[in-house]
Amino acid sequence: MKNNTLFILTLLFGLMMVNAGLNKFLHYMPMPKPDEDTMAIFGAFSTLLWIMPLVAIIEIIGGILISIPRFRALGAIVIFPVMVGIVIHHLVLDQEGLAIPLVMVLINFWAIADNIDKYLPMIKEQLESTAD
Repeated sequence: MKNNTLFILTLLFGLMMVNAGLNKFLHYMPMPKPDEDTMAIFGAFSTLLWIMPLVAIIEIIGGILISIPRFRALGAIVIFPVMVGIVIHHLVLDQEGLAIPLVMVLINFWAIADNIDKYLPMIKEQLESTAD
């Protein structure tokens, strides 16, 4: 039951991330009118021409990877920095829209926790190499 629930949640999570990434390229979803602070941030982002395509590519790749059970551990780690940025953005600028990112970051944490055994060898190796 737990595996089925995690599969369904990560599949939905992945589809939402792929959708968000594709929307950054194709602009098919209408965006709400942003306030002045958000406009200033997106104006700054627009001077860095590579940042939004990079985020979109990470969202698409991470969304696909987390949706496939065999690659879920990799997808959860790939998408995690983007999720941190989304949550911080909503904490600072858009508290009303915070519910969905919080649920999504919890799903991301669950996927990471469920695959902790796949990360432990890397962590142990790193700890051993720094102890030498």
